[in-house]
Amino acid sequence: MPEPIPSPPAYPIVGHAHTGVIDPVNTAQSYRILREKYGPIYQLNFYGKPFVVVTSQKLVNELCDETRFHKFVSGALEEVRHGAGDGLFTAYHGEESWGIAHRILMPAFGPQQILGMFNDMLDINSQLLLKWERFGPDHAIDPTDDFTRLAFDTVSLCAMSYRVNSFYQEGLPPFVKAMGSFLLECGRRSQTPSLVQGLMRTANAQYDADIKLMVDLCDQIVAHRKSHPEEAKNDLLNRMLEGKDPKTGRGLSDANIRNQLITFLIAGHETTSGLLSFTCYHLLSTPSAYVKLQAEIDAVLGKEPIQLSHLPKLEYLQAVLRESIRLNAPLGMLLLTPEEDTVIGGQWEIKKGTRCGVEINGLQRDQTVWGEDAAEFKPERMLDGKFEALPPNSWKPFGNGARACIGRPFAWQESLMMMATLLQKFDLRFDDPSYHLQLKQTLTTKPKDFKMHVIPRKGARPIVGPGMQVQLSAHTSAPTEEKPTKPAEVPFGKGVPMYVYFGSNTGSCEGFAQNVVSDAPAHGFKATIATLDSLDALSKVHYDGPIIVITASYEGQPADNAAHFVEGLRSLSAEKRPLANIRYAVFGAGNHDWAKTYQRIPTLIDTTFEQLGAQRLMKRGEGDAGGADFFGAFDTWEKNLWSTLSKEYKTASVEQPVEEEDEDDFVVNITGTARQIRLRQPDLRDGKVLENRLLTKPGAPEKRHIQFQLPEGMEYSPGDYLAILPKNPDDTVRRVLKHFNLQPDMKIEIKTKSSTTLPTDEPITLRDLFSEYVELGQPLTRRILDELLNFGPKAGADREALNTLAANAPTAVFDRRLSALDLVEMYPSIAIPPKRFVKLLPSMRIRQYSISSSPLAHPGQCSLTVSVVRAPAMAGHGEFLGVASNYLAHLQIGDVVCLAVRPSAVKFHLPADTTKPIVMFCAGSGFAPMRGFIEDRAEQLAAGRPVGKTVLFVGCRSPEEDLLYKDDDLKKWQEAGAVDVRPAFSKQPDASCGCKYTQDRVWNDKADIKQLYRDGARFYTCGMSGMSNACRQKCIEMIAEELHLPVEAAEKQFQDISGERYSIDVFG
Repeated sequence: MPEPIPSPPAYPIVGHAHTGVIDPVNTAQSYRILREKYGPIYQLNFYGKPFVVVTSQKLVNELCDETRFHKFVSGALEEVRHGAGDGLFTAYHGEESWGIAHRILMPAFGPQQILGMFNDMLDINSQLLLKWERFGPDHAIDPTDDFTRLAFDTVSLCAMSYRVNSFYQEGLPPFVKAMGSFLLECGRRSQTPSLVQGLMRTANAQYDADIKLMVDLCDQIVAHRKSHPEEAKNDLLNRMLEGKDPKTGRGLSDANIRNQLITFLIAGHETTSGLLSFTCYHLLSTPSAYVKLQAEIDAVLGKEPIQLSHLPKLEYLQAVLRESIRLNAPLGMLLLTPEEDTVIGGQWEIKKGTRCGVEINGLQRDQTVWGEDAAEFKPERMLDGKFEALPPNSWKPFGNGARACIGRPFAWQESLMMMATLLQKFDLRFDDPSYHLQLKQTLTTKPKDFKMHVIPRKGARPIVGPGMQVQLSAHTSAPTEEKPTKPAEVPFGKGVPMYVYFGSNTGSCEGFAQNVVSDAPAHGFKATIATLDSLDALSKVHYDGPIIVITASYEGQPADNAAHFVEGLRSLSAEKRPLANIRYAVFGAGNHDWAKTYQRIPTLIDTTFEQLGAQRLMKRGEGDAGGADFFGAFDTWEKNLWSTLSKEYKTASVEQPVEEEDEDDFVVNITGTARQIRLRQPDLRDGKVLENRLLTKPGAPEKRHIQFQLPEGMEYSPGDYLAILPKNPDDTVRRVLKHFNLQPDMKIEIKTKSSTTLPTDEPITLRDLFSEYVELGQPLTRRILDELLNFGPKAGADREALNTLAANAPTAVFDRRLSALDLVEMYPSIAIPPKRFVKLLPSMRIRQYSISSSPLAHPGQCSLTVSVVRAPAMAGHGEFLGVASNYLAHLQIGDVVCLAVRPSAVKFHLPADTTKPIVMFCAGSGFAPMRGFIEDRAEQLAAGRPVGKTVLFVGCRSPEEDLLYKDDDLKKWQEAGAVDVRPAFSKQPDASCGCKYTQDRVWNDKADIKQLYRDGARFYTCGMSGMSNACRQKCIEMIAEELHLPVEAAEKQFQDISGERYSIDVFG
């Protein structure tokens, strides 16, 4: 029996409409809450009409089966029909006009046609770049608005040869405004009964006016084309006007042409503007991805104007865009309905005609597909074959099957070009570093209130703007003058020449090709390697050895670095057998989950080569990325390749020794639960120590620099914290074991029915228990003191001593910061059993340290600058050892550490505008975050960025003892002009302008500080509270002096400005 589909409580008649279950302003959040509460499938009800929503890949895969489900135009989408009619996006299933239009218009989006739009795309692209350059780095840009202009102008020019010129208008184009209002109203109307809609006169009037404005523009475009036939281009509009359906021989009606124009103007810019806006947000939120992408763009484009040949090489940019649209698909819901009554997931029945929704954001965050970090922005998940190996229908931002967006290649090329030229020309920064993504929704989704600054990069090439374009004739046809693209061409060995060409988006086929090249010398061949797109003149080259093609098929499309080759291959005529001089073999990669297009491109290449006269050396190999033996299939094919080639070319094959492995009778399995999970710190992950060095001279308080390799995907900004899960010092652990007469290697197993952070139901040594899971040095609380005293003697001298201790606990215990271990050592008559002692102890807690580095210097790494706490114990005997600082001090290179990045206070980050001055006050290890700020700016300065004045006021003992990084980093940064250091030496004030402490130097240099304030500087303080308060007081006194105010009034003035311009991070 089918199970009922989960559903929230509903009201009679209206169901879930207007109940708050779905927020029409923020539907994405509503659907997120629903999927978290109800799981991968749930059912809503709007005025008696059921709506089934699915979010998991497993269920979505069933709904995307076009033999069982088809597109369902209903809800908001049906309301859009009032404006777009039977356009491609809003046509009903089976509507004849859709088939006619689809067959006529689909060829307009073929690879060659998209490539031919390059110059027009670049024209509009340059208009946006010029506008942003003229605004300057201080202007907060709303990228969503300008990307909307970009996309609208681009689709208008490329598809209809019509210039809207929206970059030359004060506001958004009227069509765009009307469209936004129209789509928003469509969403509202979809949840409003028809009877009520009729009463909404004002809304209806605006709705009708918006539709009229859109219709009028489209009619204007058509009328202009008809009245100026001499200007006609073979663009999309021309196909609409002149094209004939190859199946029926019919063309498009005037009404349908209007509907198609409205559809393309809406869909053609909404998706692209959203994708670009979200991509900028995610890059700014993920510094390592930003740095990596900009490095790729610099490597590929350099200072050259962008060309078509650059696009296939931007592999990381491809991954960035795929990951961005995964996390934030512009269209949040894909609507489908079953052909017949059906059951999905083996348990839920859906009736014929029921509206079903694939919630794209839920699908593309399905942790069973994307992992536990599904909500994180990680472009790497789209590289190295991972994208191609995804389960079917995991990534669906462009719709499904025959009704998927035919403009996808158009939007993708436009987005690649925009992001590449944008990051080639500018550095991007948040306007508000604390900004967290908010969504603005109509029918599609875009970022809300997202603003950024664009800072021209030093030495960046001039923008190629309208009327200034260089000759790029190679852009619209196969590049003939450019040298073939051979990114990894390497001749290997001696012997018969071999030419290995690959087509790969994510690296798997490139890796296979490299394997062949590497193995070639052992079989008597000398191999070179290159991309398929380097084969522009395939028929004109004489090859004196075999050609090996290894390429992938991506949902029936060639890899990005094989698209030109495939198109050129198709254009060759078989009549003259142009490839008769070629002998070849092909290996193809694909995914059987895309059954209809599985191996399409490798098969096409294989059969076309043969039709054009080439001689096939062996049967085409197949690798299924969705199968269990993808790599094994290639290995088998390669083995057969060498056997075939050796016979054909009479080469001597050298067998490589193969070592057989005996079955291992020693197996190690990891069991138990990780410490961070037990201690309820699940975000902590394993980092690795790369460096641990002493910064101070002998005799000075110990301070250390410790460099970590962060776990993959863990990011930070200067000013953030690194949370560390430490271990107790070995000396402290020995003390507790000695007190209870326990052996360190003795194993115990803890069992309890109550909740605990201790490791239960698994063996653990006593050394590990006391080292890793409990706090041994934490000062006593009254509760723990009282419980410990309960285990003391009931009478006698010791009892009297304990009673006296309890009576004087504030001074005798708490002021001395005694720990439980201190107390039982001082009073051995406290006969607490070890198990009760363990139960009393607090759980080991994390410690947070300010990160002292910048990710710009070493992406994926961070450093700490730590004061190691060692002092005579206040208990009166022994030494007090700070738990975390001593743990860090004893780490060795290669040690694994449990850690996580934690954000600091909102304002304790560098300003988005790098040209703003910053002033820093610190002492001791309070220098840590300031070092990160300085390093960030030093890296920007070294990269040619304009950087504001950076002034450091730092207190320490003497220049030789503990002025941290004096002889290396600080010296280097001073010499580069990245920082102006103003020290205060408590032991040698004569070496620091007579100033003993930080606050003294602040007051001494008050003229400079006042000027920096007038220049817009941001101020930061980090250190002990005494230093922080003293510096704060000096700033207040400066205000009083400058404005001739009493101190009380100056303090109020300080408080008014401190929220925005004075940030504090105080410890101790």
